[in-house]
Amino acid sequence: MNLVSLNIESIQVGHPLPFVLRGADGALLAQKGYVIRTREELATMVARGRELCVDTDESGGSHRAYLAQLQRMLIADTNLGEIASMKMTAADGAGGRGRGGKTLPDWPELQLRATQILRAPSASDFGGRFQALHDELNRLCEHTPDATLLALIYLSAQETRMYSATHSMLVSCVCMVVAREMLRWPEARVQQVGHAGLSMNIAMTELQDQLAQQTQPLTAAQIAGVEDHAARSEALLRQLGVADPLWLEAVRCHHHRNPGPLDKKSEAQQMARLVQRADIFGARLAPRVARSPMPVTAAMQASYYDEDHKVDEMGAALVKTLGVYPPGAFVRLASQEVGVVIRRGATATTPRVAVVTNRDGMPTGEPIPRESGMPPWKVTGVVAFKDVRVTLPLDRLLSLV
Repeated sequence: MNLVSLNIESIQVGHPLPFVLRGADGALLAQKGYVIRTREELATMVARGRELCVDTDESGGSHRAYLAQLQRMLIADTNLGEIASMKMTAADGAGGRGRGGKTLPDWPELQLRATQILRAPSASDFGGRFQALHDELNRLCEHTPDATLLALIYLSAQETRMYSATHSMLVSCVCMVVAREMLRWPEARVQQVGHAGLSMNIAMTELQDQLAQQTQPLTAAQIAGVEDHAARSEALLRQLGVADPLWLEAVRCHHHRNPGPLDKKSEAQQMARLVQRADIFGARLAPRVARSPMPVTAAMQASYYDEDHKVDEMGAALVKTLGVYPPGAFVRLASQEVGVVIRRGATATTPRVAVVTNRDGMPTGEPIPRESGMPPWKVTGVVAFKDVRVTLPLDRLLSLV
């Protein structure tokens, strides 16, 4: 046994433990995957074990991943406040294995890369770093769209520390999936709308991350920063070397209130509208320290209707592509079981679900696949992320897709 002491602040409340938690004497305090719900519960564990420790012989992979992430942040000159707030999560650690033994993406690493690129862009290397990140997301959207949506919607429902980059990745990927699968846009346009979605908020990435943690009302300066961020993002992208006029116009216009038929809009306006609908969807899914996220059905409804309360063509395309219950959403079945959607189904309301609690509300241990197109397992409603007692590691869910 090789015990390493942990700072209590490095344990993320509300997330499954990525390791077995032990006391200073090696006594078991909590199994891997256990969800500590409150700081008080954590303090009780500290009192019982005198100190929080992880046995690196037993849980070395997760601990090494934590150290590797810390090293990456130091190398990237991440500010000390962000480093101090870094927490271990069950998804830390590079890819597990999915179906067929394929390596799963390292989503925490992608979140960190996106945060670094978007928060402090430099003209000297922005183009290459941004394109490499976008190319990886595009590849995932093209080859594993359900797993990609599952990862980003699941992460968006709980992420506040790297909110802005996670949100931008979700918007970019939703746009590319909708553009490719439903709108049948040419590949060049798919790439352009993906670029626009990923960079739409580049001028306020740091501000967005601050606001996700803020409990006080916005200041006048913060309100101004939010209101003019689209124009500032376009200007910043120009400074960083972006010259694609459609990409730039889509970023500049992605908050324009411009309802109406798509065939009356230019290509850039159509891209801006898709980015806007995906932005609305993702923003309502995401939590803030001061507020809980909307249920996924409410987020879908907000993107489905336009400013005149009519069906929005881009919003409809988004809902038809992702489904009413998209991957990453938690749902209740007719059997009274609760599960997470892992794949889209034959229709918008019949996804494939992995059950995590039984009809009595008890954890199932291992996720149980259900086909919601069958009457016993019909989806009867959504369940808020905060109301699901069992939180599974992301790579475990992705391995089921």
